[in-house]
Amino acid sequence: MHHVVLDRWSRGNSPVHRRDPRAKILALAVFLIAVATAHRALLLLAPGLLLLLAATLIWARLPLAGVLARAAVVVPFAGVFALISGLAGDPARGLSLMAKSYLSALAVLVVGATTPLPALLRGFEMTGVPRFLLIVGQFLYRYLFVISEEAQHMRKAAAARGAAARDWMARDLRFRAAAGALGVLFARSHARAEDIHRAMLSRGFVGHFQPLEPIRFRRSDAAFAVLASLAPILVRIAVERAAR
Repeated sequence: MHHVVLDRWSRGNSPVHRRDPRAKILALAVFLIAVATAHRALLLLAPGLLLLLAATLIWARLPLAGVLARAAVVVPFAGVFALISGLAGDPARGLSLMAKSYLSALAVLVVGATTPLPALLRGFEMTGVPRFLLIVGQFLYRYLFVISEEAQHMRKAAAARGAAARDWMARDLRFRAAAGALGVLFARSHARAEDIHRAMLSRGFVGHFQPLEPIRFRRSDAAFAVLASLAPILVRIAVERAAR
């Protein structure tokens, strides 16, 4: 199975990677609140927050261009509502929505790219998030790529048997092929899930994952949490005062 880029980034060894996930979750929550509650000076605040996130990416030794580009996945969705706001006569609201969406997605991506998923979910669990939701999220994250891998195998098998895109130009053939492929994909995914479930039960799975390493909140993590939480607040205060 192909390794996910985000998962590979999260296995780094920078100072940001080594911080406790609870410290990064706290900093992320403060950042998102600061972005969500900013209104008047948001367009002036956005460049400062973007520079703050970019500095964090450089500190974490992550590819700056790659992370910035992947965060833009929210732009088409937010762009629809921004366009509606612009057509309604409020382009400033549309730009504000675009800026908030992109900054929020980038902040979440920074945390995800510097924290392995098991450690991140463990941090959420230790902060009081319901365990059931975290287990569902972890299985969903993992099984999406299992399904993707099964779909790639099916596409290669069809190509090996002489299937080509031009053979499915007719509408009825197209729908018939799509329905058959989805049915086979569901059957294969269900069989794979049953095998994995039996394997987990045979290995003593009791409803929650045991961490491989204990998570300890050190003084350096507390210092990081305080500084990372204060940074967006101080940037916002400075920008709003300068905008008066």
